Amino acid sequence: MSSKTLFKINNVGFSYFLGSQRITALKNLSLEIPEAKLVTFSGPSGSGKSTLLNLLGLIDEVQEGEINFLGEKYRKLTTRKKNQLRKKKIGFIFQSFHLVPVLTAEENVAYFLKRQKLSRKEVKTRTREALEIVGLWKHRKKKPLQLSGGQRQRVAIARALAKKPDVLIGDEITASLDQKTGREIMEILSKLVQDKNITVILTTHDSMVQSYSNLNFHIQDGELIETTRGGS
Repeated sequence: MSSKTLFKINNVGFSYFLGSQRITALKNLSLEIPEAKLVTFSGPSGSGKSTLLNLLGLIDEVQEGEINFLGEKYRKLTTRKKNQLRKKKIGFIFQSFHLVPVLTAEENVAYFLKRQKLSRKEVKTRTREALEIVGLWKHRKKKPLQLSGGQRQRVAIARALAKKPDVLIGDEITASLDQKTGREIMEILSKLVQDKNITVILTTHDSMVQSYSNLNFHIQDGELIETTRGGS
């Protein structure tokens, strides 16, 4: 049974200025990302991978072409609608974790949930569930500096997961971790795809990360060069 399409990217182009020089990051890019799959974007530095993630995550504006997410055309969205999608439908995981150092793991996960005006009970339930999924509930009272790099990335995943998003987006999230810890992170994400039907989209240079993907898009100089399918 084929998966439904989560993202449809049609003829997307994007450029920016570096000083007076115009840099073309993406050129007429078209591809589709299915629901409930682990998808990777590979390619050399400067190939446009991170730019594409920023467009998918509504961090940057679409300049050329169109991105369709769950039936919503990005270029037609109001600012309010974009904020709603970012807040509830899209979870972000960062290479440098972006945790609040003075807050515990539990407080870091709960922080953005409280801003969604959820009930205290719902915030508590989601926070516990997310930390249990990543295996850190027993470390919930520790602050980031009391945790290892791998544990901090797990907290970051739990924070994104607690929103109950349709998609988790991560940019080189294992780059600062050793291979063993990176594999542990990928095992967690792979299990989320299987058990929670969440789509996970990652950029990576690492063949280990790619080995977990159901679908890999290789991008070079802003263009799609090759599409490789892994396990279903």
